[in-house]
Amino acid sequence: MTQDRLSLDELTCRLLRFRDERDWRQFHSLKDLILSLNLEASELLELAQWKKEAVFEAEAADGVMRQRLQEECADVLLYLLLIAERAGIDLQLAAAEKIAANDLKYPVEKSRGSATKYTEL
Repeated sequence: MTQDRLSLDELTCRLLRFRDERDWRQFHSLKDLILSLNLEASELLELAQWKKEAVFEAEAADGVMRQRLQEECADVLLYLLLIAERAGIDLQLAAAEKIAANDLKYPVEKSRGSATKYTEL
């Protein structure tokens, strides 16, 4: 089933409607949402467990693994949207601010091609 591309706000509204129609907000404390996000992130990690990098990259590009990867990424995103809504966080603004902060921590002339942490640059 193909869906139209939704903005983060539209996606959040659709997700909240889905949640509220089922009366699930009662189960969505901030703590439990954060725990659930981490459980879903662990399921994402599990897809790569014990696989050589090249094998995993090839599998992730096609077929069943790509579908599983897509589903787990969606689960992570949906829990993140619920956390942000519950905590009153504007994810787009927070992400833009984080990129700006990282731009200062990791100046191109010092960090290009390096995985060194900013405290060691």
